[in-house]
Amino acid sequence: MATLSVSLIQMDVKKGNPRVNWTTMQQYTQEAAQRGSELVILPELWDAGCAYDKGKEIASSLSGGLFAQVVALARQNNLHIFGSMYEKRGTGVCNTLAVISPRSGVMGAYRKIHLFPPMNEEKWLMPGEAPLSADLPWGRTGFAICYDLRFPELFRRYASERVDVVIVPAAWPHPRLEHYRTLMRARAIENQCYMIAVNRVGEDDDGTRYFGHSCVIDPWGEIVVEAGETEAHLSVKIDLDMIQRVRRELPALEGMRL
Repeated sequence: MATLSVSLIQMDVKKGNPRVNWTTMQQYTQEAAQRGSELVILPELWDAGCAYDKGKEIASSLSGGLFAQVVALARQNNLHIFGSMYEKRGTGVCNTLAVISPRSGVMGAYRKIHLFPPMNEEKWLMPGEAPLSADLPWGRTGFAICYDLRFPELFRRYASERVDVVIVPAAWPHPRLEHYRTLMRARAIENQCYMIAVNRVGEDDDGTRYFGHSCVIDPWGEIVVEAGETEAHLSVKIDLDMIQRVRRELPALEGMRL
């Protein structure tokens, strides 16, 4: 049976404090390596949270700063590491998930396409321009960030590319827990792939509370594992063979016409 060992790092991200978040992230990553994980997933903007006004100060290029430190950590621990961070891009800043491999370093970057209007993200961040999927050791993998989950056309694009796993770093707050749960299951069912989301916990200084509930949803839409609302490190081994079993049993993707 083909499997993938994943660590979901549900952090209490400290707003505007990349030094503290980096220390926390390193500890969890080293623990993931000790557990035998192949892949570590972190929340959206795990480096500094929603400190948009400090984004230009915090951000670094894909080849330097904190991105380079994560690459070194991935190599030291023989882990793939995915989670979004502030990226300096030209004169602007993006919310960027770098695809970081222990052998190849940065293999690509997904930049959040759909910026979240209630938090005025468009005031501080540049939107991404394209989906991203990559062939990784466990199969073809697609990427999205938080609010992207509400836009099914992105995930349908990944389904047309026969993506096996979609990874979603997130910072979803109360009171929208049931939206998040429903959308995660819907995306898994309609696209017959694993959906893996890692959502942060904690509370920002403006009173925004993040609910966690990081989870893995299988291609049948069933919950494999789900965290609570406090900091957590969940490790899970997923059955990759299930993807093709589900697609054979119910060949819905073969019926796509649009």
